[in-house]
Amino acid sequence: MKIKLSLEAQISILLVIVILVITFIVSSLTLWLEDVFLSSLLSIAIVIPVTLIIVHSYMAPLNKVLMALNDGFQNFLDNDFSISIAKTRNDELGDLVAVYNKVGAVLRDERIHLYQRELLLDTVIQTTPLSLVLIDDTGAIIYSNSAARVLLYDGVSINGLKFNDLLAKQSESFSLAVNSGLSGLFTATKQGASETSITNETYHLTQNQFLLNGRKHQLYLFKSITKEISRQEVSTWKKVIRLISHELNNSLAPITSLAHSGRTLCDRQGEEKLATIFDTMGERARYLQMFIEGYAEFARLPKPQLSIVETLPFFESIQQIKTFKLKCEGGCGSIYCDPSQLQQAIINLVKNALESGSREYEVSLSVKVNSNEYEIIVRDRGKGMTEKNLSNALLPFYSTRSGGTGLGLPLCREIVEAHGGKILISNRKNGGLKVTLLLPNKNVSE
Repeated sequence: MKIKLSLEAQISILLVIVILVITFIVSSLTLWLEDVFLSSLLSIAIVIPVTLIIVHSYMAPLNKVLMALNDGFQNFLDNDFSISIAKTRNDELGDLVAVYNKVGAVLRDERIHLYQRELLLDTVIQTTPLSLVLIDDTGAIIYSNSAARVLLYDGVSINGLKFNDLLAKQSESFSLAVNSGLSGLFTATKQGASETSITNETYHLTQNQFLLNGRKHQLYLFKSITKEISRQEVSTWKKVIRLISHELNNSLAPITSLAHSGRTLCDRQGEEKLATIFDTMGERARYLQMFIEGYAEFARLPKPQLSIVETLPFFESIQQIKTFKLKCEGGCGSIYCDPSQLQQAIINLVKNALESGSREYEVSLSVKVNSNEYEIIVRDRGKGMTEKNLSNALLPFYSTRSGGTGLGLPLCREIVEAHGGKILISNRKNGGLKVTLLLPNKNVSE
């Protein structure tokens, strides 16, 4: 077991030894030479080198430890906490080395925990649908997540770019909302994949300014709430439809019954003219009931029952019902969907395409699979739509054809959004319409 001596004790012992050595050398030379002056000169010549050697021998290990500590603390300043120092002394310097190693271990653990928390936070931020952009006092973007990159620059990295330069590429309504300095809701137009594909998107914008390292920073948070608003609109329409259907059916049932009774009485009494009137009343009542039933079907659309469906046989079976050209890219594989609901949506789209003035051979359906989405596109060469009709086409009761119910496209949207996808409508160059269904490509049940 090593005896622990303090630095003060070690230095005291060293001084005593040096003094004893000097005394011994001076005394020995004085006795040997019997000349005080000469013995003093010789003593100085011997004692100084001996003293320096002793002090150097004692200080060399101390200096190594002090240099190691200095290098270690310099590493701390450079955020490097990986260096430990071997404890070779059993004194205050040894205790200082032990404390240094403990501090380094604590800092390493804290750094690992901090890195894990930062990694978790970054993962959450990068995967959230909320678009986040942080800019410094020069207007440069210093942090953004993947949703912001998609929103502002088609998924390309925007860190280091000027935020105002990106705003200049957005729609006027988008730029005005951001430059107003206010938080709240706003609606902006968004260019789709094609030049004619333009949609209206509703966002909630939050703007916050704060100091970071003594410099002003601005944080922008964009949340797209278009789907939430659309779902709320559809829910409201469904409630209205159910209420109207209930009240009309309550009235139509007795009207139909009375028309039938009147027709029976007319047959008995030979009133043919009056019988014709009752026949017309009954026919119109039945037509109105069928009309209401169509709206009620939209209001009663059930939750999709998802299953894996082989793509090619699925679309070929629809070709037996409606005529269209089928193009399947890359084999298409399989799709995770409710086959009956998706078939209903496809039939509605093909029916609309055929009724748009397009010839049968001009109506096509193409399917394509990528890593994230399953893309179904129905194209025709009909009259297309005006900008007003494009913006209202997915609203219930809105129809561009006389006698139309205005439920075909809204029903398609309801089916697609219930699958977690979205529907896009755009005009084609040289005439015609293009309707795109984007469904998530994942075999995960809801």
